Amino acid sequence: MIQVELRNVNKSFGKTEVIHDVDLEIEKGEFVVFVGPSGCGKSTLLRLIAGLETLSSGEIVIADKSVKDLPPSKRGIAMVFQSYALYPHMTVYNNMAFSLNLQGMKKSEVKERVDSAARILQMEHLLDRRPAALSGGQRQRVAIGRAIVRNPEVFLFDEPLSNLDAALRHDTRVEIAKLHNQLGVTTIYVTHDQVEAMTLADKIVVLKDGEVMQVGTPMELFNYPANEFVAGFLGSPKMNFFDGTVSNISKDSGHADFKTDSLELKKIKLVSMQKDKPANGRLGIRPQHLRIDSKGILKGKITLVERLGIETIVELITVKENIPFRFATPHTPELSVGQEISFSFDISKAHLFS
Repeated sequence: MIQVELRNVNKSFGKTEVIHDVDLEIEKGEFVVFVGPSGCGKSTLLRLIAGLETLSSGEIVIADKSVKDLPPSKRGIAMVFQSYALYPHMTVYNNMAFSLNLQGMKKSEVKERVDSAARILQMEHLLDRRPAALSGGQRQRVAIGRAIVRNPEVFLFDEPLSNLDAALRHDTRVEIAKLHNQLGVTTIYVTHDQVEAMTLADKIVVLKDGEVMQVGTPMELFNYPANEFVAGFLGSPKMNFFDGTVSNISKDSGHADFKTDSLELKKIKLVSMQKDKPANGRLGIRPQHLRIDSKGILKGKITLVERLGIETIVELITVKENIPFRFATPHTPELSVGQEISFSFDISKAHLFS
């Protein structure tokens, strides 16, 4: 069942168009992440769904009802902001109860909802404190609790972890994932962090300059990127790219040949083609797909070795062209700066963009 639907959504500020013809369907209970670089329009798109910005054109449907002309309070949504937006003079309990009291709800029902949300978030002991007495992670849990008590059709999260340190960001991310599994409420989550997107999402929407680049599951986007932007944006470490010439393009099979001074490859999967007869292209290979091989065709000189415990990341430059690239492995090979090594890779996992 479709819970949220965007139909030809556009948004302009004056003459500047920031959202272009977005069409999207979100199923009931899905966890969908909008991801992209700063300025791509992801937060604006979320604010359009929330009703905090007005549409220039298009339609937004939530639970089979057009909400284009409805205020935020009537859309069946609850939003968690990056800044927490807590009332400093109120206790945690009163912050969570505030919207319910505005609706004129009975005190007994308000208490039941607040106590239930506090149990879910394991913060019953914080209900009498004020925000100044809470850590950043605790404040974020209060903001989430305030959203839970509304029993919304859709949760909206606008970069909720960006103010937290790395360790707390991980812990809170795990809490949000558990919360979604427990409540099963449709969730739309905005982030610029592709690690958050890959670990949290059922479905990822990649945006660039107000346009949707690709929609799919995390592993679909990782393994089958629709274009060079998606390939380079998702994945850590980032995909390696090598510039070269493209020839023998077969539109029927979707393959082409690729050549640089040090690489010559036949029948590479052609992911995207900008021109009818491109002469130049870029070969993309993920660092995880390289294998150390004394007979490999890709030769590099090590410039840095990072041993991270669960993973080793090696920075290199190609021997002939001095093109930087990375190799990642869960093992801890004996490698040192200045050493020259060769790599092979599964050609079926290479991506050609032209």
